[in-house]
Amino acid sequence: MEKVVTGLLVLVGIIHLLPVSGVLGVERLAALYGVSLGEPNIEILMRHRAILFGLLGLFLVYAAFQPSLQTLAIVAGLVSVVSFIAIAWSVGGYNEAVRKVVIADIIAIVALTAAGVIRVVGRNQI
Repeated sequence: MEKVVTGLLVLVGIIHLLPVSGVLGVERLAALYGVSLGEPNIEILMRHRAILFGLLGLFLVYAAFQPSLQTLAIVAGLVSVVSFIAIAWSVGGYNEAVRKVVIADIIAIVALTAAGVIRVVGRNQI
């Protein structure tokens, strides 16, 4: 079961690493999210967001192979994806590209929840 948790955390890590290419500039951000970033301030914020996703993605992948960090990684991942989905659903009216991010985050929620359940069940069986 440890390998399943490892695989699930790697999957969620990859989901979080996909937006890192946004750090390369406006064109990549527009392709990722289907939005126009005409203002430099928005570009700065979105490129910084890409770096933060990279850090979280790397942490999730690292924690996949470090059992002592897995609970923290699961919690951090859940905070990330649940908050994004909550914001997207509360604002509404998002485009097709953002809808794909919502779907990826739903997949991440399922994976993180499964990883968390497996860890809890595994601990209780010892």
